[in-house]
Amino acid sequence: MLRIEIDGATPTPDQLAPAVLANYGHFTAMQVRDRRVRGLDEHLRRLDEGNRELYGTGLDGGRVRALVSHALADDVRDASVRVVVFGPTDPAVLVAVRDPATAPERPQRLLPVAYQRPLPHVKHLGGFGQSLHRARAAAAGYDEALLTTPDGVVVEGAITNIAFLDGDDVVWAEADWLHGITMQLLERALPARRAVVRLADLRSYRGAFLTNSLGVVAVSGVDDVEYEVDADAIARVQAAYDTTPWDPFE
Repeated sequence: MLRIEIDGATPTPDQLAPAVLANYGHFTAMQVRDRRVRGLDEHLRRLDEGNRELYGTGLDGGRVRALVSHALADDVRDASVRVVVFGPTDPAVLVAVRDPATAPERPQRLLPVAYQRPLPHVKHLGGFGQSLHRARAAAAGYDEALLTTPDGVVVEGAITNIAFLDGDDVVWAEADWLHGITMQLLERALPARRAVVRLADLRSYRGAFLTNSLGVVAVSGVDDVEYEVDADAIARVQAAYDTTPWDPFE
C-alpha cells in the first residue's frame, strides 16, 4: 500500500475503526495512468448513486476528484485507486493508492457457483461470499468464480462482468448484476446486445471474455466447457476499450 487518506488526511486508528468493524459502505476501483482514469464520470455517478441508496444523500463529484488528486499528491502518476465511502452513519471517504495493475494475459478458467450478491447493483462492502467462492475456485485450479442463479442463469464473475461471443456478435449476460464501468464503456464503443445466458447454453457460444477495472481478459473455459480463444476477436474488444479517453482528476 502506497498511501491511505480519509477525507484528505492521514487517518487515525479511531477513524479507521468504522471501516474495519462496521463493514458498511460502498466503493469504486480504478486504474490511474498519468493522473487520469477512464470513465471518471461513470465512477463519480456510481459513488453518488451508491451514497444515495445507502445514506440517503448524494456525494459531490468535485469533492471526490479533489480527494483522489490529494492522495496521489505530486509523486504518484500511475496507480490502482480505490475510493471507499464507509461508516454506519456520517460516512467518511477513504482513498487508497496502490501500485498500478493490469489484466492477466493468460485466458481465465471459471468455476460456476450458485450465488448472487445482495443488492447487486451497488458496489458495496462486505463481499465475503464473493471472496469465499473465488478462494474455492482457486483451490480447485480455476481463476475466477462465475456466479449464477440457483436455476443456472449466468449473472457475473465474482469481481467481473462476462460477455460471450456469438459468431461475430458480443452478448453480455443479462441478469441482476453490478453494471461494471468497463462494461459500460465497452457497450458504448462496441456493437453488442444483452441476453439471458444459462449454463446449459454455454456450448452454443464460441468464446467469452471478462471485464473489470483492470481491463479485458479472454475466457478459456467454464467448468467442463472449453473455448478456443479467438485472439482477433479479443483484440477487437481491447481496441474498442482502448478508444476510451482518459479523464483528468484536476
